[in-house]
This record gives sequence, structure tokens and C-alpha cells, in this order.
Amino acid sequence: MSDAIQAVIADHAIEFVDLMYTDLLGGWHHLTLPASRFDERLMAKGVGVDGSSVIGFRATKAGDMVLVPDLASHFLHPFSEHPTLCILGNLVDVGAREGFPRDPRFVARKAELRLAAEHPGVDSLWLPELEFFLFDSVEVWGQTGQAGYRLTSAEAGVVGGEPEVPTVSAHRKSYHAAAPEDRFADVRSEMCRVLAKLNIPVKYHHHEVGCAGQVEIELGFLPLGRAGDAVALAKWAIRMVAEQYGLLATFMPKPLFGEPGSGLHFHQYLVRDGVSVFFDETGEGPLSPLGRCYVGGLLHHGRALAALTNPSTNSYKRLVPGFEAPVRLAYSVANRTAAIRVPGYARSGEDVRIEYRPPDATCNPHIALAAMLMAGLDGIRRGLDPGPPLSGDILALPPQQLAAVPALPASLAEALDALEADHDFLLEGGVFTEDLLTTWIALKRAEAKDVAERPHPREFELYLGV
Repeated sequence: MSDAIQAVIADHAIEFVDLMYTDLLGGWHHLTLPASRFDERLMAKGVGVDGSSVIGFRATKAGDMVLVPDLASHFLHPFSEHPTLCILGNLVDVGAREGFPRDPRFVARKAELRLAAEHPGVDSLWLPELEFFLFDSVEVWGQTGQAGYRLTSAEAGVVGGEPEVPTVSAHRKSYHAAAPEDRFADVRSEMCRVLAKLNIPVKYHHHEVGCAGQVEIELGFLPLGRAGDAVALAKWAIRMVAEQYGLLATFMPKPLFGEPGSGLHFHQYLVRDGVSVFFDETGEGPLSPLGRCYVGGLLHHGRALAALTNPSTNSYKRLVPGFEAPVRLAYSVANRTAAIRVPGYARSGEDVRIEYRPPDATCNPHIALAAMLMAGLDGIRRGLDPGPPLSGDILALPPQQLAAVPALPASLAEALDALEADHDFLLEGGVFTEDLLTTWIALKRAEAKDVAERPHPREFELYLGV
């Protein structure tokens, strides 16, 4: 592989090599080397990193780490003015020379190894649906005595007119909207063109339900580790392309009151020799007993999973009744009000799968993917069959029947409480560690406290005259 990298550097007259990695919460970091320095020794041994300066990694007294290039992950930088080769890196403990337990890519690799150990010959495949908003402008301000935001979208006003502040709309008319209502088809096509350069497959793109610039790019099926890389890189590339068009792309789950939120749904299934092991032509869905138990694991651990798949205070402004985002931990066939949907159009051994709908893109994709797989494997291991799928609108069930369906957490704090109480399934095989989860919970509790302590503009409307 090192010879192949050197060939790419020579063939494309590469001047710089960019080594990229994410912190525990999913934010990108990078360092750039002159291509002349990227020799055999550096490829094998890596480059030093100060882990104490990266969110969620190390204390200052033990900050030294090594970033080892994953040479198979290389791609040409699509935005740099100078010819640059990007390579993702794996973080390594400087003393033990083994994977760093808080490195998200390492967690994803360990989850894949756990699957292989428990089910030899079986792989997992994942298809992420990236929903996001494109705004013409965003202003945010907050300090003692004043706070607010202003989002503008030309789609929220007269097409071709000046951008306006979005208002509550008949939003369902915007789903798969065509031009001129859809202003962003070319923008999305350019995003997909860039994703192809990053070796990220795209299934399709379209306008989403939200009228004020909500869109979706659906990626192709990928193995778990590559799917984590693809989501993290896609978010980066989408933001960069939007900026080139004078727009701001946000994956914030609920940026607009009264409009649909943005999720990160994950289609997923286990496969052996090209056939879904979730498939049973005699089963409901048609899900196999193994597939139902995988579903049972996701539902059983769904409240704890939320702390990793929906890890922001804003996440829980999306998970509310009245939109397509789920609020109850149930599964159903061809029903988008359930936490798990079995697609009604996927009926053969090649494509029977499930769609887990609660997650949003504030998650670290490597962490979220690994956690979902571990929940599913726990369901298989323990035989957690969820029973027959629910039918109809879950929220329209009689109160007594609805009360029997577990609810997703209503806040980040509630989700973190659930993770503290239910996380042994994540520790199986050392995929997650107590240290990683303790660090995650501490970081997220600090976020929740930071938001909770600040007066909200709506509170002034409600209480200023009390």
C-alpha cells in the first residue's frame, strides 16, 4: 500500500499530505505535512499528537499519542488550492502501541470484530440518510443581557425574492419539491459529485419535507467502519460545498420551530454471502427470528442508545409528537411513526433490512454505529424477540395501549441517566470502555447544564410580565 500511496503522490504532483481524525464527539481535526516528509517510516510509525488538546481524549500529564495513517482511506482533497492527499488516521497509545480506547474509529473496528467473533462469516451493512437545512444566512448572538438568532431562507418567502425568516408552513408540500420551489438541486448535485471524489457512494438526493431549505442526501450501503467514515466526511464536504454557494448547511436536529427536524436514519442489516440474515419469507416483515431479536435489542436498549445517537439538547426538540420523528420505541412495517421501520418495499433475501429512525447527525457516527450494532447483538444473544410489529399510527393508539410502549427520553439529561443505568451491553468484548462512557457522559452533562442555565428568549415572552 505504501508504494501505491507514493504512486498517487507522484501521479498527482501532490505537495501536501493531510492527516485527518475526529475527536470523541465527532469534530474533525487535521495536520498537514509536506509530501516530501511522507516517507515509509512515517507511514508505518505515524506522527505525534497532543491528546490533551483534543476534546475527550487525554489529560495534560499523559497527553502524548501517535496518529498512524490508514493508507487505504486516502483521497484527493477536493477543496485545497494546493494538490493535497487526505488520509484518515488511527490514534495509538504512545506507550502500549495499541489502539486508543477513546478513538471513535477504534471503537467501530472493535464492534466489527465482535460481530465476527459472535457470528463468523456475517458482516453488517449500513445506509445513512443525511437530512439537513440550507440557509441563506445565520446570525447568532448570546451574552449576559441579550441572546437570539435569525435564520433566513429564500425558500420561505417568494421564490426569487429576498430571503425571509422562515415561518410555519404547509410543509408536506415540500417533499420531493421540484424547481422553482426547490432552489438547491444543483447544489446537492455538486455535493454528490464531491462525495464521489471521496469514494462515498450516493443512492440519491432530494428536497425534504421542510419548506425552508430542508434537503436530504442518502448514501449507499457500506460496512460499519466505512459508514462511520462516510458520514463524518460527508458532513464536512456538504458544509464546504454549501459555503462555496454562499449558503450555510446545518445538521442541527431542530433549527426551526414548527418545521420538521433533521434526522440521520440508519438502514441496517446483517449479511452472509450476499444474503440478509434478517430475511425469512415466512416471517412478518418478512423478518427472521434473528432479525426480530436484533430489533428487540435496539428497542430494549433504545433509551440508553439515545445518549449516543441523539447526544445534544437540541435533539429532543426534534423527538416530539406531530412530525415523522419517532417518540416511542416500537417497530412496524412501512410505518414512519415507529422507532424502527421495516421498509415495505424490501422483501427479498438481498435487501430485507430495518431502518432505525431516532438518530440525528449531532452524534459521532462511529460511536453511534458501534452502539447500535452492540444493542442488536445483545438482542440476538439474549433472544429479545419484540413480538409482532405494531400497525397504524402509534400515537393514535388508545392511552392504555400507548402507555405499554416505551418512550424515548424527553431530554438529554434523561438519556444520559438511561445510559448510566444500562450500558453493560456496550462493554461486551471491550468494544466500549467504562472510561469512554464516563467521559462521554461528563462532557454531555456539561453541555446540558450550559444550556439549562441560560434564559431562553421564549421565557421572556412567557414570564417577563408575571
